[in-house]
Amino acid sequence: MNQEKIITQLVEQKIITISPNKPYTYASGMLSPIYTDLRLTVSYPELRDAIADGLANLIKEKYPNVSIIGGVATAGIPHASWVAAKLKLPMIYVRPKPKDHGKGRQIEGLFSSDDEIVLIDDLITTGGSVLNAVQATQSEGGKVVGVASIFTYYLKDTKENFAKAKVDFTPLLTYPNLLQKEKELNYITPEQYEALKTWHEDPWKWGEKFQ
Repeated sequence: MNQEKIITQLVEQKIITISPNKPYTYASGMLSPIYTDLRLTVSYPELRDAIADGLANLIKEKYPNVSIIGGVATAGIPHASWVAAKLKLPMIYVRPKPKDHGKGRQIEGLFSSDDEIVLIDDLITTGGSVLNAVQATQSEGGKVVGVASIFTYYLKDTKENFAKAKVDFTPLLTYPNLLQKEKELNYITPEQYEALKTWHEDPWKWGEKFQ
């Protein structure tokens, strides 16, 4: 299943939905004409396997010396597991914060300072949660060589946050790429394409007209 077929499945299974006239509200308060629920991908074996293949190939090409795959809790964990299995590599996963019981671990799994770790999350908006996972891994002596994701909106804030953290970032699918494919496949009208494109250029300003 190539990239176009993955996008087709994401749209047809309503994992990615659009609503330019009645925007969705993100946790940050940002209004958006698009909603991406990649947690649903775990329910579609062929799709999730294609995603795992795509991520595995991407990681192998971009980070040839990777020795450990890490999953960002919770949505990144299943995908990290499938990718680690395909690459025959050990896996770890990183919680948002340390457990408040037992051994109080934030990271489960073993790694050394010599390992080259790639962290996987499903969706990256501004990068906050995955960069917290990077920081947590680094604070325990881990060397994170990069971050991979299924999809990113690739906002200006995203690029700035990763640049500031000096963390390499490699997504399988990006918002501009998705938008172009949806247009080519006639999943969206020219008017919807323009609305979605305008949102991407300045999300907060785009949402002002609905307030």
